[in-house]
Amino acid sequence: MTDIRVRTGVLGLALVAGLVAPATATAAPPAAVTAPAPTVEERRLDGEVPQEILRRSGFAGVAPAFARGLGRADSYREARRLVTREGSALWRRAVDRVQGRGPAGGDLSRDDDRPLYWARLGMTRELRTWEPGFRLTERQRDALLAVLERTSRGQSDIDLPGDGQRGKGLERVLLTGFDPFTLDRDVRISNPSGAAALALDGTVIQTQAGPARVETAVFPVRWRDFTQGAVEEALRPYLPRVDLFTTVSQGRVGRFDVERTNGAWRGGFPDNENVSRTETVPVADPASQPQWTTTTLPYEAITAADTGRFPVYDNTSVTEIPAGGTEPVVRPQGPTPGSTARAGGGGDYLSNEIAYRATLLRDRLGLHGTLPGGHVHTPVLQFGAGNTDPAAGTVTDPAFVRNRLDIVAQVRSIVAVAVSASDTDRPGRS
Repeated sequence: MTDIRVRTGVLGLALVAGLVAPATATAAPPAAVTAPAPTVEERRLDGEVPQEILRRSGFAGVAPAFARGLGRADSYREARRLVTREGSALWRRAVDRVQGRGPAGGDLSRDDDRPLYWARLGMTRELRTWEPGFRLTERQRDALLAVLERTSRGQSDIDLPGDGQRGKGLERVLLTGFDPFTLDRDVRISNPSGAAALALDGTVIQTQAGPARVETAVFPVRWRDFTQGAVEEALRPYLPRVDLFTTVSQGRVGRFDVERTNGAWRGGFPDNENVSRTETVPVADPASQPQWTTTTLPYEAITAADTGRFPVYDNTSVTEIPAGGTEPVVRPQGPTPGSTARAGGGGDYLSNEIAYRATLLRDRLGLHGTLPGGHVHTPVLQFGAGNTDPAAGTVTDPAFVRNRLDIVAQVRSIVAVAVSASDTDRPGRS
């Protein structure tokens, strides 16, 4: 702390200087806040593949139009209105394109999730590097970026039927997907979980228990967003109001998995910003944090049903440090009492973490015994046999499109089976 006598002396000198200063002297304007540089994720936009995906989907003009709008904003309030409107419009445009509404905008297949991903990054880069004519604080810029992320991911667009519809034959389902990832390995990558979210958002699925309305959102593949509570913030208002939820991500080659157990551990694999985290999953109230959470999805019914071309497994395996031990051990049948998590059934990356966070939130809301929810891993989305070289291959091919369509269709079927089985199992239902 600065000595009070020093501060008093400085104040006295300032007052004296003020008495002899020219009457025309004025206070200097506040220094401008320098706009930050684009992120690692945003810098990938400059490559040929992202630009081709944007051009062939009709999304190439999204970021430039957004930049022009920012250029006309003359206050933080106006900028926030613009960001909210344009973020929501991007989500609706992506959903409409996948679901066949409006022009395709190009020859890229409509089922593709990648135009949304790259267009959003174009918008966040414009906003991150924007230098407005008014003073924009670092906190205000961060707030605008957060609004853009939420709205362009469908997290502000979840529109569940009214509570009066509950129990009247309309089930309510919440499903989440992810952005593409491992883009430094192959920048062409698509994520079928994100494609499923776009294909199912706002749709009604017919099940043996009756119709089910599905609402969806997608999440970033970034450790920092999860650390900041993005999952809990997005899901907390809705879990008490839905009849079933499932988080979805891309998993293993050639198979679906219903993950039985989720672990409270980050294994350090780099995210889309090339950042690694190896630690216990950071959550609120860590003193009451369990090492494991479990699915309440009807996994027996899901794995027994014929839902599509890919086999579906009830995955019970985890990796743990046993109570009193020091080394990780694989447990094919699930964790043992008192053990410490090192990998859930879905691994130790963000797919495991979203499953852990969503099911922990379910439990902390007191819904473990009444709300079916958990995680489903899709097969890896693969290109055709002759299109496996990222440097020489094309951004799409018929097998790639067919694989994605089949995976999305099977996600829809799995949701239908889960709703039907959960409706039968839920107390008071038959």
